[in-house]
Amino acid sequence: MNEIAVKSGHPKGLWVLFGTEMWERFNFYGMRAILTLFLVNSLLMKESDASLIYGGFLGLCYLTPMLGGFIADRFFGNRNCIILGGLMMALGQFLLFTSASIFGTNISLANTLMWSALGIIIFGNGFFKPNISSMVGSLYPKQEKTKLDTAFTIFYMGINLGAFLGQTICPYLGDQVVDGVQNVHAFKWGFLAASIAMLIGTVVFYVLKDKYVVTPDGKPLGGLPSKNDANDYEEGEAQKAVFSTQALIGAVVSFVILFFAFRYILGGDNFIKTFIYPIIYASGLTLAGLIVSDSSLTKIERDRIFVIYIVAFFIIFFWAAFEQAGSSLTFIAANQTDRTFMFGWQMPASMVQVFNGIFVFAFALPFSILWDKLRENGKEPISPVKQAIGLALIAVSYFIIAYNVKDLGNTGLLAIKWLILLYLIQTFAELCLSPIGLSLVGKLSPKRFSSLLFGVFFLSNAAGYALSGTLGSIMPATGEKFVKAKELGIDLQPILDKTVIATSEQLQVLETNQISATNPIFAGFEIHNLFEFFMVFVILTGIAAIVLFALTPVLKKMMHGVR
Repeated sequence: MNEIAVKSGHPKGLWVLFGTEMWERFNFYGMRAILTLFLVNSLLMKESDASLIYGGFLGLCYLTPMLGGFIADRFFGNRNCIILGGLMMALGQFLLFTSASIFGTNISLANTLMWSALGIIIFGNGFFKPNISSMVGSLYPKQEKTKLDTAFTIFYMGINLGAFLGQTICPYLGDQVVDGVQNVHAFKWGFLAASIAMLIGTVVFYVLKDKYVVTPDGKPLGGLPSKNDANDYEEGEAQKAVFSTQALIGAVVSFVILFFAFRYILGGDNFIKTFIYPIIYASGLTLAGLIVSDSSLTKIERDRIFVIYIVAFFIIFFWAAFEQAGSSLTFIAANQTDRTFMFGWQMPASMVQVFNGIFVFAFALPFSILWDKLRENGKEPISPVKQAIGLALIAVSYFIIAYNVKDLGNTGLLAIKWLILLYLIQTFAELCLSPIGLSLVGKLSPKRFSSLLFGVFFLSNAAGYALSGTLGSIMPATGEKFVKAKELGIDLQPILDKTVIATSEQLQVLETNQISATNPIFAGFEIHNLFEFFMVFVILTGIAAIVLFALTPVLKKMMHGVR
C-alpha cells in the first residue's frame, strides 16, 4: 500500500469513490426530498398515491442493482457500469426538470416524462450502486480486511455529505412557499441541480479512476471481468459460479409463483401494489435461492451467505421505518409542524430531512473511532449485534414522536425540535446498521459473487422501501386536511368516525381536493390518528430488534471467525 496510502492509512482510491458517491447521493437525495411534493402539488396526485409511487421507485432503485451487479461481474466490469449508471441518472433528472417545466401547459406529457425519468433513474442506479460499493472492499489487501468497518463508515460519510448538500440545495431551489402558497413552478430548479451534480460525479470518477482506483499492488480495479487476476481469489476459491439447468428453471418457476403469491397477499387495484411491489419481493427471494444453489459453494461459503440473508431480512424493517422521511414525515412536516427555525425562518418542509445528513456527517467518524477502540480492547460487538441496536434505536425514535403527536388533535402543530430529535436518533441507528451491513457483505461474500451479493443486500433495501411505501400510504389525515375540508364546508372528523354519513356531493368534493373520507386500514386494524400510525413502526422495528439480537449467537457461529 506504500504509494497509494494516505496518512489515514486508507488508499487514495477510497477518497475517489467517496467523492463519486457524494455527488451521486446529492443527485438522488436532492431529488428524493422534493419528489412527493412535486407529485402532489404539481401533478395533483393524492398523498397516499404519491407515497406508493415513492416506495415503488425507491424499491426498484434497489432491485436493479441485482441486474447491474450481474452485468458488471459477467460483462462490463465495475468501472464501465458506474459511468453508464451516472450518465443515465443525469439524463433522468433532466427529464424530471423538463416535466416540472411543462406541467402547467401539458400535464399529460409532464406525467409521461415523469414516469420515463423515474424509469431511467431506476436502471441508472442499478448500474451504479452495487459496483461502487463492491469496489471499496477490493481496495484493501487480505491482511487489512479488518479496516473495512472503518472504510465503509468513511465511505458512508461521503454518502451523507452528498445527502446533506442535496437535501439543502434542491429544496432551497425547488420547494418554495410564498405567503403560505406552494410555488409549483419552482420544483424544476431542484431537479436541474440534481442532474448537474450527477454529471460532476461521473466526470470526477472518469478522470481519476485509472490513477487511484487500483488494487493494493497498483493494478486497475473493476475492469472487464475477463481481465481479472486469478490471484485476487482466496486459495482454493472457485472463480465462477456453477448453476445447473434445473436450478435456473427452478428460479424462473419460483419467481412466477412468488410474484402471484405476493400479488394476492398485497391485493388492491393500484399498479404499484399489484405489479411493482410483487416483483420486488419475488426477485429478492428468487435471487437468494439461486445463489445458494451454486454447486461450487463450500459449507463455509454457504453459511456466510445465509448470514447475509438473515441480516438482510431484518434490515427490511429498518428501511421501511427510516424511509418515511421522504413521504409521511415530509407530509407531516408540511401539514402539521411548526417549522419556525432560527430567527423566525420557516424551513421548507422537504428540507427538514437534511438533519439526517448533517448528523451522519457529524457522527460517522466518532462511530468509526468507537468501533476501532472497542476492537482494540476486544469488546467490539459483532455486526448483527450492532444492527439489532440500530433497530432498537429506530423503535425508540418513533415511540418519542408518537408520544408527542398523541394530543395534537386536528389543529395542533408539532414542534420541529421533535422531528430533529427523531432524525438524530435515527442517524445513530443508521450508523449502527447500514455501513456495518455493507462491510459485512464485503467480508462474507465469495469473490465470484461480490457484486451480485451486494445486489442481494440492496434487495433488502428494495423490499424495505416497498414496505415503506405501503406503510406511508396508511398515514391518516393530518391537520391541513381538516382545515381544507372545513374551508369547503365539510366537518371531516365525524365522517372519519362514521358518526355522520357523507353525501355523494361531499364525497366528490373531498375526492377532488385529495382528501380521503375513510381512515386507512393496516393488517386489519383501522388507523385513526398519528399516534396509532407511528406505533406501527415502534412495534415492527422493536420486535425485529429483539429477534435479531436473540439470533446473534447462531449467526456468530455461521460467520466462521469473521467479525
